[in-house]
Amino acid sequence: GSCYVARDTRAFARDIGLIPRTTPVSSPQSNGMAEAFVRTLKRDYVRVNPRPDAQTVIKQLPGWLAHYNEVHPHRALGYRSPREYIAQTREDPSGL
Repeated sequence: GSCYVARDTRAFARDIGLIPRTTPVSSPQSNGMAEAFVRTLKRDYVRVNPRPDAQTVIKQLPGWLAHYNEVHPHRALGYRSPREYIAQTREDPSGL
């Protein structure tokens, strides 16, 4: 939407180190993956925080992302974290 192209939004994203990306044309699955990630982040991290205000979320985000990638079980990966899945598929390319 238009809020994503607004000058202030782009400046804020740049200030906190984000690089805005858009999904490829004719690729709704890409947007679905992004929306699923945001939904998981809100459900499992933001909403359980005692103070889920923007300032707290921004401070906590690096730790939450590390946890999400290193510890958090993912159903699509057989309830393993991405880190576990990558390590195991390097050992056993079948991924089992």
